[in-house]
Amino acid sequence: MSRVLITGGGGFIGQKLAYALAIAGSFRGQAISELVLADVVLPGPIETGISVARIIADMSDPAEVARIWGDGFDVIYHLAAVVSGAAEADFDLGMQANLMGTLNLASAARAQGTCPVFVYASSVAVHGGEVPDPVPEGAELNPQTSYGSQKAMGELLIQDMSRKGFIDGRGLRLPTVTVRPGKANAAASSFMSSIFRDTLEGRRANCPVSGDYLVWHTAPRTIIRNLLHAAEVDGADFGYNRNINLPGRSDTINDMIAAMKLVAGDDPVGRITWERDPAVEAIALGWRGAVRHDKALGLGFVADESFENSIRWFLEDDINQG
Repeated sequence: MSRVLITGGGGFIGQKLAYALAIAGSFRGQAISELVLADVVLPGPIETGISVARIIADMSDPAEVARIWGDGFDVIYHLAAVVSGAAEADFDLGMQANLMGTLNLASAARAQGTCPVFVYASSVAVHGGEVPDPVPEGAELNPQTSYGSQKAMGELLIQDMSRKGFIDGRGLRLPTVTVRPGKANAAASSFMSSIFRDTLEGRRANCPVSGDYLVWHTAPRTIIRNLLHAAEVDGADFGYNRNINLPGRSDTINDMIAAMKLVAGDDPVGRITWERDPAVEAIALGWRGAVRHDKALGLGFVADESFENSIRWFLEDDINQG
């Protein structure tokens, strides 16, 4: 039997991942005995025959981590984070949540003594500065935001604790996930969903960068498939580096809008406004829009074929007609 923890279990990725695990019913060759969803707000319910515990807990507090740990976990998905814009605005908050939260979880996993699988959600934000275009595999990390720096520190922690045999870590550098359902958050990349989500749902949305801005992105369906796969891959197959670039697509904002038009017509496109935001640009322009991901493809991770599919999947899975 397998016990699985998802931090950030109240977020949209955490909820979709929990649902996918509940549907599967088994993981790594074992039946799932319990899903534990932990977040700073109460995670939503998951309809399933599997036991699901929904817990309010702050991973940056070691006592809170100890409270939820119980007999430990076979697989840990660490998705919880303070997102880019909020981490840039409040350095201490970002360090506490993104670095100390990761350290607390990894330390609890180490204390189990069973080397559990630890899937760590990193970010494309670890790449930046003076780096080749496209970013090659194995490029030196050079984040240009506090959020990216905190994620890079987490990667080094996951790498070293895996080398020592404390955990079986896998760090995944997520592309921008779009189209995200729900409300906008404090991520600088939030507009990369809102200009599609909000306009498809009948509202206006602003694009704060130019149309030729290049986005490295992936769809929610694809990220869930890759998160599931990440825990199934044999740790030894990652080689000496447990942190990888997940597959993504590189498209300009204009290309993505054209794809939405092909699927949904002119109306949503007409709801996009174009007012530049220097604060968002200062963060977004530090990210890289083209990233090599050959290693991930070789490990069996998958890439999106088109952004048209991302729009279709949002219309099928997530659109709020209300």
